[in-house]
Amino acid sequence: MAQMQNRAARRAVRCAAALAFAPWLSGCILTTDTLPTGAVVEVPPKYREASGKPHAALPSPDWWRGFRSRELTMFVERAYLDNLDIAAAVARIEQADANTRIAGAPLLPAVDFDGSVTRSGTGRGPGVTTHSAVLNASYELDFWGKNRALLRAAEFGAIASRFDREVIVLSTVASVINTYFQVLAAQDRLRIARDNVNAATRILKVFQDRVGVGTATGLDIAQQESLVAQQRAAIPPLDQQLKQNIATLAVFLGEPPSRLTVRGGSLSGIMALRPSPGLPSDLLLQRPDIRQVEAQLAAANANVQSARAALLPSIALTGQGGFVSAALHTLFVPQSAIYSVAAGLTQPVFDGFRLLSTLDLRKSQRTELLQIYRLAILSGFADVERALIAVRDLAEQERLQTEVVATARRAYELSESQLRVGTIDITTVLNTQRTLFQAQDQLVLVRLTRLQAIVSLFQALGGGWVLPDDIANDRARGRRAMKQN
Repeated sequence: MAQMQNRAARRAVRCAAALAFAPWLSGCILTTDTLPTGAVVEVPPKYREASGKPHAALPSPDWWRGFRSRELTMFVERAYLDNLDIAAAVARIEQADANTRIAGAPLLPAVDFDGSVTRSGTGRGPGVTTHSAVLNASYELDFWGKNRALLRAAEFGAIASRFDREVIVLSTVASVINTYFQVLAAQDRLRIARDNVNAATRILKVFQDRVGVGTATGLDIAQQESLVAQQRAAIPPLDQQLKQNIATLAVFLGEPPSRLTVRGGSLSGIMALRPSPGLPSDLLLQRPDIRQVEAQLAAANANVQSARAALLPSIALTGQGGFVSAALHTLFVPQSAIYSVAAGLTQPVFDGFRLLSTLDLRKSQRTELLQIYRLAILSGFADVERALIAVRDLAEQERLQTEVVATARRAYELSESQLRVGTIDITTVLNTQRTLFQAQDQLVLVRLTRLQAIVSLFQALGGGWVLPDDIANDRARGRRAMKQN
């Protein structure tokens, strides 16, 4: 009960954090003021491999529920709460927020209090005691926007850290689902291998019975025994895969493998989803990794603005006010008051080209991130296209492989029937057994690959990422306008 309450408390805290982060994640980060030249990437009107309506809905936030597996849904929800990579990403968000506050500090005056008692003198006379209580204040006028640009860079860095968390969440969810599917596939293959051992043993019993009546030879039995041994030898590696995948799944769930129990089942019980890719333009808002690089590019652009402003004069104001007295009882009287106000202007003249080199560095960093941003967009389009191709072709391959298993099973059943009446040779029986056994195992692998391709498509589309309402409404209005035109 205490553990359930702790998990509920953590869930509430993370939900509150997500609501607090929402304003940071809304809208387009790069505007006409912050978008560097050359950042525009041509967006295709549709995906080449997409079928159906291009305006179909994108994946829902809880898209994994469509697989119709309660255990899988439970594991994904546990990963949301307990995965350590996600927890580390949340800690990085807190660090980025702290850096933002640090970057914003120069925009406010710095005030400190100095209270002191000083005793001074020489050997020729009595010493003098001085009491002071002084407030010192300083402020740099951000006339050229240097400090404001640094604050914007830190803010964009904080936004990027939030998108980084979404990237990790999406990757973790996909890893949990794929690992769970691998567990199911290992269970399916183990069942098939054990059934094949039983089937091959049954055929071996027929040969042994025929030896007693002189219609089979020792060679026939030896060949069939070899096939039985091969099927038994396939079981330990599959058992190893099953247990290792369960251990991997436990790491994603943030707990020791010895404490995780997976009931599992069969891949045949998993619903094969048919996600719609929507429009390629949606990907620019839907993929958190693209939004993350976009935020990093905006931060780099702000750093360029700050480095450029550092070349211009800086204006600083300083002030001091307080009380100084030789006696403590007269410290806070008007006659002991002191004050000073000063203004200064500093213009860099020569610093060994440090400021100019810093500006060149910031520009080159922005150029690098610009290319990474463009590459992220193009890679996103390619990821969707590859996933669409894989989902389509693997669905066809699974259909054809199902037919292979059906025909191989018919051939095996006929060969077993003819074997019992003695009208078939051992070679044909062995071939039909091997064909069926291999076809069954291959069908499981194809089904696993197809389901993983579906997961890859959801991941390529940024599945699970919820667009803010204002962006979603703008996109809906744009689609309606396109349909009208």
